[in-house]
Amino acid sequence: MGSQVSKPLEFSKIAGSPDTAAAPAKPAPPATPGAPTSPAEHNWLKTCWSCRVLSGLGLMGAGGYVYWEARKPMKMGYPPGPWTVTKMVIGISIASWGVVVMAHPKGRAYHQ
Repeated sequence: MGSQVSKPLEFSKIAGSPDTAAAPAKPAPPATPGAPTSPAEHNWLKTCWSCRVLSGLGLMGAGGYVYWEARKPMKMGYPPGPWTVTKMVIGISIASWGVVVMAHPKGRAYHQ
Protein backbone atom coordinates (compact mmCIF):
# COMPACT_ATOMS: atom_id res chain seq x y z
CA MET A 1 0.00 0.00 0.00
CA GLY A 2 1.87 3.14 1.00
CA SER A 3 5.26 3.64 2.50
CA GLN A 4 5.98 5.65 5.67
CA VAL A 5 7.07 8.59 3.53
CA SER A 6 3.77 8.91 1.71
CA LYS A 7 1.66 8.80 4.88
CA PRO A 8 0.71 12.11 6.50
CA LEU A 9 2.33 13.03 9.79
CA GLU A 10 0.36 12.25 12.91
CA PHE A 11 0.55 15.40 15.01
CA SER A 12 -1.44 13.89 17.86
CA LYS A 13 1.58 11.76 18.84
CA ILE A 14 3.99 14.71 19.08
CA ALA A 15 4.25 16.11 22.59
CA GLY A 16 3.53 19.80 22.88
CA SER A 17 6.05 22.20 24.35
CA PRO A 18 5.48 23.26 27.98
CA ASP A 19 4.43 26.78 27.05
CA THR A 20 1.65 25.50 24.75
CA ALA A 21 0.20 23.15 27.35
CA ALA A 22 -3.18 24.10 28.79
CA ALA A 23 -3.05 25.94 32.11
CA PRO A 24 -4.63 24.17 35.08
CA ALA A 25 -8.15 25.25 35.93
CA LYS A 26 -7.22 26.14 39.50
CA PRO A 27 -3.77 27.53 40.45
CA ALA A 28 -1.90 25.80 43.26
CA PRO A 29 -2.01 27.57 46.62
CA PRO A 30 1.19 29.40 47.61
CA ALA A 31 3.55 27.42 49.81
CA THR A 32 4.17 28.56 53.35
CA PRO A 33 7.65 30.03 53.89
CA GLY A 34 10.21 27.63 55.28
CA ALA A 35 8.19 24.50 54.53
CA PRO A 36 9.27 22.26 51.65
CA THR A 37 6.59 22.09 48.98
CA SER A 38 7.38 18.56 47.88
CA PRO A 39 9.62 15.64 48.83
CA ALA A 40 11.68 16.35 45.69
CA GLU A 41 12.84 19.63 47.27
CA HIS A 42 14.38 17.92 50.29
CA ASN A 43 17.54 19.80 51.23
CA TRP A 44 20.31 17.19 51.53
CA LEU A 45 22.71 19.70 53.06
CA LYS A 46 20.59 19.91 56.22
CA THR A 47 20.55 16.21 56.99
CA CYS A 48 23.61 14.63 55.38
CA TRP A 49 26.59 15.13 57.72
CA SER A 50 29.12 13.61 55.33
CA CYS A 51 27.88 15.89 52.53
CA ARG A 52 28.29 18.93 54.77
CA VAL A 53 31.80 17.89 55.83
CA LEU A 54 32.89 17.16 52.25
CA SER A 55 31.45 20.42 50.93
CA GLY A 56 32.81 22.47 53.82
CA LEU A 57 36.30 21.00 53.61
CA GLY A 58 36.32 21.50 49.85
CA LEU A 59 35.42 25.14 50.21
CA MET A 60 37.95 25.65 52.99
CA GLY A 61 40.65 24.03 50.85
CA ALA A 62 39.76 26.18 47.85
CA GLY A 63 39.81 29.31 50.00
CA GLY A 64 43.15 28.35 51.49
CA TYR A 65 44.59 27.78 48.03
CA VAL A 66 43.39 31.19 46.79
CA TYR A 67 44.77 32.88 49.92
CA TRP A 68 48.21 31.22 49.78
CA GLU A 69 48.56 31.83 46.06
CA ALA A 70 47.89 35.52 46.68
CA ARG A 71 50.57 35.57 49.42
CA LYS A 72 53.33 34.06 47.26
CA PRO A 73 54.52 37.39 45.78
CA MET A 74 54.55 38.93 49.26
CA LYS A 75 56.86 36.16 50.50
CA MET A 76 59.24 36.97 47.64
CA GLY A 77 59.44 40.58 48.81
CA TYR A 78 56.98 42.30 46.48
CA PRO A 79 54.69 44.87 48.12
CA PRO A 80 51.01 43.92 48.13
CA GLY A 81 48.82 45.77 45.68
CA PRO A 82 45.05 46.17 45.62
CA TRP A 83 44.59 43.04 43.49
CA THR A 84 46.68 40.96 45.91
CA VAL A 85 44.64 42.16 48.88
CA THR A 86 41.41 41.48 46.96
CA LYS A 87 42.50 37.91 46.21
CA MET A 88 43.38 37.37 49.87
CA VAL A 89 39.97 38.63 50.98
CA ILE A 90 38.25 36.39 48.43
CA GLY A 91 40.23 33.40 49.69
CA ILE A 92 39.28 34.12 53.30
CA SER A 93 35.65 34.55 52.26
CA ILE A 94 35.55 31.20 50.47
CA ALA A 95 37.13 29.47 53.48
CA SER A 96 34.61 31.16 55.80
CA TRP A 97 31.81 29.94 53.57
CA GLY A 98 33.13 26.41 54.07
CA VAL A 99 33.01 26.83 57.85
CA VAL A 100 29.42 28.08 57.64
CA VAL A 101 28.39 25.11 55.48
CA MET A 102 29.86 22.69 58.01
CA ALA A 103 28.61 24.39 61.17
CA HIS A 104 25.32 26.03 60.23
CA PRO A 105 23.46 24.75 57.17
CA LYS A 106 20.87 26.88 55.43
CA GLY A 107 17.54 27.10 57.19
CA ARG A 108 18.68 25.70 60.52
CA ALA A 109 18.08 28.97 62.39
CA TYR A 110 14.37 29.02 61.53
CA HIS A 111 13.13 26.25 63.85
CA GLN A 112 9.88 27.15 65.56
